[in-house]
Amino acid sequence: MSRFWSPMVSALTPYVPGEQPQTLDVVKLNTNENPFGPSKRALEAMRSAASDSLRLYPDPNARQIREAAAHAWNLLPEQVFVGNGSDEVLAHAFFAFFQHDLPILLPDITYSFYPVYCKLYGIAWRTIPLDNHLSIPVEDFTGPNGGIVLANPNAPTGRALSLEQIECLLQKNSDSVVMIDEAYVDFGADSATALIARFPNLLIIRTLSKSYALAGLRVGFALGNAALIEGLERVKNSFNSYPLDRLAIAGATAALKDQHWFEENRSRVIALREELSTGLMQRRFEVLPSAANFVFARHPEIEAAQMASGLRERGVLVRHFNANRIDQFLRISVGTEKQQARFFAMLDKELERIDKKTA
Repeated sequence: MSRFWSPMVSALTPYVPGEQPQTLDVVKLNTNENPFGPSKRALEAMRSAASDSLRLYPDPNARQIREAAAHAWNLLPEQVFVGNGSDEVLAHAFFAFFQHDLPILLPDITYSFYPVYCKLYGIAWRTIPLDNHLSIPVEDFTGPNGGIVLANPNAPTGRALSLEQIECLLQKNSDSVVMIDEAYVDFGADSATALIARFPNLLIIRTLSKSYALAGLRVGFALGNAALIEGLERVKNSFNSYPLDRLAIAGATAALKDQHWFEENRSRVIALREELSTGLMQRRFEVLPSAANFVFARHPEIEAAQMASGLRERGVLVRHFNANRIDQFLRISVGTEKQQARFFAMLDKELERIDKKTA
């Protein structure tokens, strides 16, 4: 601890991202990256943008992306906010909308960055327990609050809420901003974008990291009523007026316009997710229903931490959360056909090793 830190920094517990190995000789199924490469049109656009124009500042309003996103999601450009990855967009939203006297409401099991933002900005929060099936009990998110934050599908469980459940949530919390993080929505859940016109308190967070295979580009969005977007713009322009560079603007715009690639890509991921789930269940794992590009699974007899460690020694990375109620689960990202074949080969070897050890 540095003696120069402010007291707030000393008290922070930062978010811990998934391991990023320095070697490519692993099966990396721990950070929910898309197993397939991005749109060729996006790559070509970025190559073209790598020109002498990089000496100039990018468009601070990222108008090209906003227009492309508005077209893709049937909105107006003034209903779209763009930031340097959805984590930055989330940070701006927490700052802009949730610094009230009343606590915001979060599921007790969800994306662990949400409490980090609360601590960073001094926001009070209260957790609502998931039910016995690890689903979000929408009916419990009521009563006075300073806002509601949900991931749909939820992370790390992968379970999704229906559009009807989200609409009910919005109706019962009309005086609070309800923020729905749709990082994984394209893999099987219903987006709430159609509800924006009816609910001025709805803010949706989207990203190009997952279904558009651009995690390395760092482009995220907020979608909502123009007044909410204006609030985010005020925060952004008090923090960093140029969050996206020229390469990101070019690549993201092209990716959003390449809907044929998008539909083909997500269909492949969904099919491979079902193969992953089936293979795990054939090996006696309990697998939660997933609408994301990962599955959440546990074995009835084997410690999850032991399984994760054993797989890692065999060159396969999966994510284990040492947290209450989910410490026996593994989160396993969807991989390519070859990656998943290697995953199952190594999993079978590890299961065999454990069986011999316990026999």
